[in-house]
Amino acid sequence: MQNVRVEKITLNIGVGQAGDELKKAEEILKRITGKKPIQTICKIKQPTWGIREGLPIGVKVTIRGKKALEFLKTAFAAKEKKLKAASFDALGNFGFGIKEYIDLPGAKYDPKLGMKGFDVLVTLEKPGYRIKRRMFKTKKISKHAVKKEEAMEFIRQTFGVEVA
Repeated sequence: MQNVRVEKITLNIGVGQAGDELKKAEEILKRITGKKPIQTICKIKQPTWGIREGLPIGVKVTIRGKKALEFLKTAFAAKEKKLKAASFDALGNFGFGIKEYIDLPGAKYDPKLGMKGFDVLVTLEKPGYRIKRRMFKTKKISKHAVKKEEAMEFIRQTFGVEVA
């Protein structure tokens, strides 16, 4: 029950505006993952940026299970198997950015889509953590929370990533 595992990976491309750029970002995520992305909606009004509440400003995809582990291996290959310790939060989750989607092994450049990067956000958990999220009889957790050091060690051992 103390083994750390990958719960999900969320890929995110923030465009900041609706229209053609948003469709290009959606197509990139679809090609990379094989899943249909959903649009992220602006929650606040920012007149200086030209965005308002309710406008789509980005796209995201969530990957779980074996597909998530396979994608994480290719994403680490794009980052040359190196991460900073500052990428990890107190609950053991971590994230990193990939500057251009063609950095992923096997990804081909498409001139129609241009060059876009994306964020990879990884959520880690231990078995039993569901107790905190379930709808019926939720309880506080103590030993099932992943600590930063445990997450870094898990990434080193499982994927061979150097954490500096």
